[in-house]
Amino acid sequence: MNHNQQLQARQNTINQLFINPVRLLAPMEGLTDPLMRQILTQIASDLGRPYDWSVSEFIRITQHVLPAHVFYKYVPELHHDAKTASGTPIHVQLLGSEAQLMAENAAYACELGAPAIDINFGCPAKTVNSHRGGSVLLDEPEVMYEIISAVRKAVPLHIPVSAKIRLGYTDTSKMDDIREAIASSGADWLTIHARTKTQGYKPPAYWDKIQSFNALSIPVIANGEIWNAEQAQQCMVQSGTKHLMLGRGAVTRPDLIAQVDNDSHKEMKNTTTLSWEDLIAHQIKFLEGAAKSEVILVGRYKQWLAMLTKGYVEAQILWNSIKREKNKAVIISALHASIL
Repeated sequence: MNHNQQLQARQNTINQLFINPVRLLAPMEGLTDPLMRQILTQIASDLGRPYDWSVSEFIRITQHVLPAHVFYKYVPELHHDAKTASGTPIHVQLLGSEAQLMAENAAYACELGAPAIDINFGCPAKTVNSHRGGSVLLDEPEVMYEIISAVRKAVPLHIPVSAKIRLGYTDTSKMDDIREAIASSGADWLTIHARTKTQGYKPPAYWDKIQSFNALSIPVIANGEIWNAEQAQQCMVQSGTKHLMLGRGAVTRPDLIAQVDNDSHKEMKNTTTLSWEDLIAHQIKFLEGAAKSEVILVGRYKQWLAMLTKGYVEAQILWNSIKREKNKAVIISALHASIL
């Protein structure tokens, strides 16, 4: 394809992606790893409302172009057309501050099969920010521009490039500058977590502050503090965008995506709720998943179970009985016995 044909192909891809309201599974460091992505995307697919796509945990870019095995570690879906077992596409997220290095790694990720590149300007972790990555760059909109535009130039024209941001670092005083940087960078869409880095994950999320970004000529996706269908509706109204990225709420209630769209998909009635009994099989599958060790796998499962206690009474009861248990087989037996 010539230059114009590639540009048109990318625009056609974006138009198709956003033809309906999108629902995305958020990248959450240490939480939505490949195993969790596999489980959550399978549940969504089984409920009849699959995620339109998910974004990988960020891959930290520091000194060189990473070898293929690092990309495969974070995104093993690259071995399978960049999709989970249920068919959900996975976009590759990169985090770093050196524009040229980010561009070179993005180009290589595309060679390995990444269907899209997302750039992380939202991570609030102190260790990441202290190394000039993630949300700290919201204080340097000119650097954000340099990174996005460099990645856009390095990545094949037909492959989309997106960015994920917060409203600011310590405050929202640079929102206008951030918006202008995004506008001129060549980003194909933007996801906004509706809090500053300083606000962290404490409620509320300031969905209304997303409104000003709708002036951009690209799709805007809202994220933050969406725990149920009612909050999803409030977010769409206050933010002025119909596109949502679901994070911790989707881990706490794996059926959240189907509940969000229940009102607009009448044929999905009575299929949007995932009972604890139905969720048990998925939890066992998680416990039987790949991990470096059983200790790590059990620890990861307990992290998930602790979050499930916010969505399921049965999870709280199970948590109280196994929170000090280290034997996977014992936990699986307790899961079978946890049906009230």
